[in-house]
Amino acid sequence: MGVRSLAAAGLAVSMLGLGACQDSSTRHLAPIPAQTLSLMQTKGMSQSDPILIRAYKKEAEMEVWKRDGSGRYALLKTFPICRWSGQLGPKMREGDRQAPEGFYAISPGQMNPNSSYYLSFDTGYPNAFDRANGRTGSYLMVHGTCSSAGCFAMTDASMAEIYAIAREAFSGGQRAFQFQSYPFRMTAQNMAKFRNDPNAPYWRNLKEGADYFEALRQEPQVGVCGTKYVFGGPDAAAGSCNPAVDPQVAEKRAQDDRQIAELVAKGTPATRVVYQDGGQNPVFRPANMTAFASLGSKEEEQPYSAREYGRHDLGEVSRPETLAEPQEIVDTARPARAGR
Repeated sequence: MGVRSLAAAGLAVSMLGLGACQDSSTRHLAPIPAQTLSLMQTKGMSQSDPILIRAYKKEAEMEVWKRDGSGRYALLKTFPICRWSGQLGPKMREGDRQAPEGFYAISPGQMNPNSSYYLSFDTGYPNAFDRANGRTGSYLMVHGTCSSAGCFAMTDASMAEIYAIAREAFSGGQRAFQFQSYPFRMTAQNMAKFRNDPNAPYWRNLKEGADYFEALRQEPQVGVCGTKYVFGGPDAAAGSCNPAVDPQVAEKRAQDDRQIAELVAKGTPATRVVYQDGGQNPVFRPANMTAFASLGSKEEEQPYSAREYGRHDLGEVSRPETLAEPQEIVDTARPARAGR
């Protein structure tokens, strides 16, 4: 999209008008943009096919995946996150400003067409895992309006498009879509870098679910055993604490573990990242108005343009004074640890 295509520029203008021109009583019925429908067709998808959404705090990106004609999920589109609050790490208690990290199921009843934040869906926090760990909080949303106190805030135009994509998947028969929320992309490089963070054991647990999805491109079934997530097929959903591990998933985990160990052995420093209060995708910063951000691997790349998103009306951005670059702190106090 963006400067690469006149059609994308037209989409940007049309989406800009949503907030100003769309009647609040009908905005939840806005159609999927023609540009996105064309993209679906190119990728062998239909608007009624099931979806899955993945969010990454550090990169401030939200991916919408869709099941294609092969029966596997493929990346449809990535949206820059306009605002998230808190630090990397899970939400623990009411009022801590943390956005949740984990695996959540979004049903039609969690979609809010009458949101005060343009449109929204409730993440379903706290889920069974959160409750098992004594975590508290409520009404943690993905919504429009670039303001966050524990939510993932998108531009109104982005939220309208995400909402429409989800609505059509529900209309096609999907009962609930999975929302996967991560602190960062679960690469070997990031796992090595953040290996000594206090949240590292939890992040390694989340990576088990990420590995399943990335190896198989199928939605992992999610269960809870004690205070941990378990991922896999039907046995995980049925409550098994030791679900079968698909050979492709086991191979990916082993390969990543070897790479993490190699990175640590080569001297990759253990690092923590400290934010004043969350972050925002750099696409919204005036200094980056000509930059492109990558949406994933080369075969799935659909770049989004700072120039396009610079046209979006952000409204009143929450706590803009805290949006300075985060501080990276090298951890020299504890010995480095590798692996899962």
